[in-house]
Amino acid sequence: MDDHTRDPGVAPPLGNPAGWRADERVWEHATLRRATEHGVRLFNAGEYHEAHDCFEDEWYNYGSGTTESAFLHGMVQVAAGAYKHVDFEDDDGMRSLFETALQYLQGVPGDFYGVDVADVRSTLSAALANPGAFDGRRIRLDGHTPDAYESDYEYAESLDG
Repeated sequence: MDDHTRDPGVAPPLGNPAGWRADERVWEHATLRRATEHGVRLFNAGEYHEAHDCFEDEWYNYGSGTTESAFLHGMVQVAAGAYKHVDFEDDDGMRSLFETALQYLQGVPGDFYGVDVADVRSTLSAALANPGAFDGRRIRLDGHTPDAYESDYEYAESLDG
């Protein structure tokens, strides 16, 4: 556990996902969980650019070759692809980003830091064949599809400077 990714204030999950040390009741990288919670909720609210920023800012804490880096890089690509599809109606751009996301998410556990990564991979694969399959899709966190709170927007805004 790295000191720069430790934060005892991050709440425990609903369940026992990869990244949670149940025996110690701590996250391996609590700041990753915090960024993931904010990013997923913003993504589910259709705030893809802000979700991207949450994942990207945390991604810089990890060196290449780690599962954490692959997960975060993949989620950056997911949010960017969603942004291309929804805001710019650029399905070719979405496909390119989703293909890259699938590469990064390939070796990530199916339930990583509470994110249903297996479902994300399935959604991305379906959207490659039919971009409309992505419409209205939300990411599951701890078995739910949470909505955004004001604190999620504040967190994303705090990353800008």
